[in-house]
Amino acid sequence: MQNIRQHTPLDKILIGADTVLKTLIPGAAEPYRPNPARAEAEQDMTPVERKHAAGLMRINHTGEVCAQALYQGQSVTAKLPEVREQMEEAAREEIDHLAWCEQRIRQLGSRPSLLNPVFYGLSFGIGAAAGAAGDKYSLGFVAATEQQVCKHLESHLQELPSADQKSRVILEQMYIDEEQHADQALNAGGVRFPVPVKMAMKLMSKVMTKSVYRI
Repeated sequence: MQNIRQHTPLDKILIGADTVLKTLIPGAAEPYRPNPARAEAEQDMTPVERKHAAGLMRINHTGEVCAQALYQGQSVTAKLPEVREQMEEAAREEIDHLAWCEQRIRQLGSRPSLLNPVFYGLSFGIGAAAGAAGDKYSLGFVAATEQQVCKHLESHLQELPSADQKSRVILEQMYIDEEQHADQALNAGGVRFPVPVKMAMKLMSKVMTKSVYRI
């Protein structure tokens, strides 16, 4: 049986600091996988289309900032070592999405949201609270969050300008990954959250999407 590494307090501090820096400093996130849109040619779009596409990708980028913070907060308070390891592994995979979204935002002539530090702090607190409530609730929260992200991605795939194939390819790969993360969390013992909790999460996500589309 493979032994799960036990992190020292110093390890946890360094890992946490590294995650914060990679998440919030522009250009700091290095993807583990190549950008799926690297072979796609840039198509002509009107200024309005480019602005709209950039706004959608900015929302997705902030969503990945929130995901990093959630996973980091949960890994701090998770009870079982194997759950903590799963949170950290999921966070590493989400780094790909973070980097891909920022790359695309820059290509569209825009920038990430100025509100990212605020949403990171809020999401870290929510993640830590979920982890403290118990691993099955922490995993359930991951599943519910990823399911909500998938709904956003479905919506954005419909809203993207038809010429923006580069953004589309990125979002399609993100959808595959997020759906897998949700399934993994449930299979690992996560509870399915009741509808009222999911509605509250949906309301919070609306606040995020409305604010970061332009800011």
